[in-house]
Amino acid sequence: MDCSVLIRGETGTGKEVIARAIHNASTRRGQRFVAINCAAIPAPLIESELFGYERGAFTGALTHRIGRFQSADGGTLFLDEIGELPIELQPKLLRVIQEQEFERLGSSQTTRVDVRIIAATNQNLEEMVAEQRFRMDLYYRLNVFPLWLPPLRERASDIPLLIDHFLRTIGRRYGKSIDCVSDDVMAAIMRYDWPGNIRELQNFVERSVILTKGRELQAPIVELTSQEARDGGVRTLIDAQRALIIKTLRQTNWVVGGPNGAAARLRLKRTTLVTKMKRLGISTRRTTQGTGASECDWDRSLESLAAPASV
Repeated sequence: MDCSVLIRGETGTGKEVIARAIHNASTRRGQRFVAINCAAIPAPLIESELFGYERGAFTGALTHRIGRFQSADGGTLFLDEIGELPIELQPKLLRVIQEQEFERLGSSQTTRVDVRIIAATNQNLEEMVAEQRFRMDLYYRLNVFPLWLPPLRERASDIPLLIDHFLRTIGRRYGKSIDCVSDDVMAAIMRYDWPGNIRELQNFVERSVILTKGRELQAPIVELTSQEARDGGVRTLIDAQRALIIKTLRQTNWVVGGPNGAAARLRLKRTTLVTKMKRLGISTRRTTQGTGASECDWDRSLESLAAPASV
């Protein structure tokens, strides 16, 4: 299949890694995989980054430049942080996805492309649609095949496998051969809830490899504290807010709105809580609401990536 894919999950769960895996398992694997982070580019510039521009299209446009869509022609375009795409640019993106054609800035000539779209976000797009901050038609166009990546704290069994992988790849980079992790170190790593997910774990392993002399990993486990310890002795106000919101979301089964939701318990407006969650990098687990799919469906979807051209 060659449909659009929308990958959901918290920051650091490996959404771009999965996007590349989808591309490499598809019939487009011999073509380019082009990635763009919609949150990293200023709003006035993102249109020219996506679609390119002609010389003289605006002040400073001294040469002709192709955009990411044209660069990805025949391959896959990965739109990371799609929820940050300016609302005024969303109709043009929708048209390109539907018609596979666009006009560069400063040009009246139509350029046709053959691009497969994979998008990713840690935001709740359904709530953004309800608040008219994200177009409903674009949401449904992107959400043809949704994937949910659970946070690392919900798949602790993956941690030993990830550590083994990071030890090999990072150890090779630093010229070290580390093949032993003590029970105490592994137990501390398994107890920690990894709010930064796989990215945080990778950085911790790299820091540990740098500190290690010999074949046994010397990890600074004093840095790792449990969720309960952070709740009782957080170091910053941001830590305290994040811990309280996550604790409340867990108590409400990750329901944000409604009389029994997290917002009501925290005595906040739903929109205020959603804004705080966005700023703190918290996304609801149950982002499958309204799609008719369950978390088991996402597990089966991830398993299907093992088969070439399965997505």
